[in-house]
Amino acid sequence: MKQFRRVTGILFVILGLGLLIASGSLLIYNQQEAEQADEAAEAAMESLSEAIEERIHTREPEESSMYQDPLEPEVYGPMDTVEIDGILYIGYLSIPVLDLDLPVMSEWSYEGLNIAPGRFYGDPRTHDFVIAAHNYTRHFGSLNRLSPGDTILFTDVNDHIYTYKVEDLEILPPDAVKEMTSGSYDLSLFTCTYDGRTRLTVRCMETDPQ
Repeated sequence: MKQFRRVTGILFVILGLGLLIASGSLLIYNQQEAEQADEAAEAAMESLSEAIEERIHTREPEESSMYQDPLEPEVYGPMDTVEIDGILYIGYLSIPVLDLDLPVMSEWSYEGLNIAPGRFYGDPRTHDFVIAAHNYTRHFGSLNRLSPGDTILFTDVNDHIYTYKVEDLEILPPDAVKEMTSGSYDLSLFTCTYDGRTRLTVRCMETDPQ
């Protein structure tokens, strides 16, 4: 019996050490993945800023119609994009209180979110804009630090700036697509919580809607 207990104790110790090594390896892997994502977003942000600056100086002046009926709703085409390393971007997001500037992809994908946030739904011009990102530290991992009244800006590739104020922070189920994309909020940002079971969602309203 003593021999059995001794062997069992050794097995539990080995198992515990194995779990510690596995958890440590997972932590290191996640940290490396986050660092790679930070570097990718920073590089894309630098290239995007340069592309927008060049676009501003080379574009033709916009023409406005004298005969636009003010009672008719404006019809918007697809958002303009800039291509960087094969990925289309529609602009960048700035969150001053978190010291974040992040490029935003035209469309989100699981693979793309390893580089930068992506448009999940809507358009800033139609006041139903939703952006998704991973919870990496330098992506959307610090959204929980935001408070009502904080400023968030989105700059499109034509250098048009949309200014928002945080209204609320919500926790939604992972399958709450309808709740995410409906409602009266002009901008929503969302990411997974760290346990992966829910979505942290930041709701915003534009301060000077067009």
